[in-house]
Amino acid sequence: MTAAESVRTRRGLGKGAKRGILAIVIVAVIALIALGTRVVPYGAEVPGAEEKFDPETFGTETFPAVQEGVTERATGADELAAAIAADQEAAVSEYAVESSGGPVFSVTMTGTFGEGSSGIFDFAVDGLPDDLAVRVQTGPAINGTELRDATGEISFGEFTNQIDYQNAAAALNTQMKAEVLDGIDAEQLPGSTATITGAFTLINPEAWLVTPVSVEME
Repeated sequence: MTAAESVRTRRGLGKGAKRGILAIVIVAVIALIALGTRVVPYGAEVPGAEEKFDPETFGTETFPAVQEGVTERATGADELAAAIAADQEAAVSEYAVESSGGPVFSVTMTGTFGEGSSGIFDFAVDGLPDDLAVRVQTGPAINGTELRDATGEISFGEFTNQIDYQNAAAALNTQMKAEVLDGIDAEQLPGSTATITGAFTLINPEAWLVTPVSVEME
């Protein structure tokens, strides 16, 4: 055998050995994957898998606690308005729950419905400053996250992602509509008197948009 042939033979053996080692590694990896794989019958629950967020169930189960929490925290509109006008920062500290959208206040008030548009009605409350405009959401569209944020008991960390967190707010609004606003004839509201308890986010101190948790018509 010549020197060149000897070199080629050694090279050939080297490549063959490498291929053999590679094949062994592949077989070992496949075996490990097979050992770590669990076959689950179609439709069966996987232990440890996260349950998908169900807005309807969340709204039904959570709204009563939110309604109770807002009612317990609610401050009379005249007292709240005076506190905000005197020292907004102190009023937030004493009466509000901080949220990503701003401080959320719970309020209770008796007043008279005025004109409305797109389900939002003016609400005149005796004893409030003339430059304070109070409005109330009556649906059909209820917007905002006040019901989710008003008690401080519902946090983002309870949800898988921002979408579920936002859907939680919408679910509470939907449940409130079913339990509180169902049966109220919006066309008959102007001129009628009611006691309303609800929540609003303080964006403009001179304009409150209240999302109710209870409406008692008089």
